[in-house]
Amino acid sequence: MISEIKKTTEQKMNKSVEALKLDLAKVRTGRAHTGLLDHVMVEYYGSMVPVNQVANVTLIDSRTIGVQAWEKPMLAKVEKAIRDSDLGLNPANMGEIIRVPMPALTEERRRDLTKVVRTEGESAKIAVRNLRRDANQQLKDAVKEKLISEDDERRGEDEIQKLTDRHVGEIDKLLAQKEQELMQI
Repeated sequence: MISEIKKTTEQKMNKSVEALKLDLAKVRTGRAHTGLLDHVMVEYYGSMVPVNQVANVTLIDSRTIGVQAWEKPMLAKVEKAIRDSDLGLNPANMGEIIRVPMPALTEERRRDLTKVVRTEGESAKIAVRNLRRDANQQLKDAVKEKLISEDDERRGEDEIQKLTDRHVGEIDKLLAQKEQELMQI
């Protein structure tokens, strides 16, 4: 019973950490990476799809992303979608390929992005703590139903707390890495 609660809680906490990793990958640094355009949606025959489903996204150099549409008419739509996204990018259509240069980040913009990263991290920590609360509640319910003893409940709570501490530490480490990455010039 306790191991089952612990296992499901750990899986959910791992998902929270993975979701944070995905969110942090979307926050751009001075360097270009293809994952930056993953959430940019483009209209393709009446439905909205990610850019990487209508075009080949590659790195031209460390500060430039290349986007080559699979169909010629899609070039203009892809360019417009990138320009209209919240990334602050200015793509240039070169005929066959769209070049997306990554502008250097100003000090003020870096600080703003650091605040965004901290907010994302705090949300992930809150999610992990909520999972701990839910698991502890399940243990309390199991004691009420006389499925486990109070000693087992205490041991279970300790194990859940260790899981929580480990995941919060992992989140802190991810945040520190991203903040350091953002503040690099």
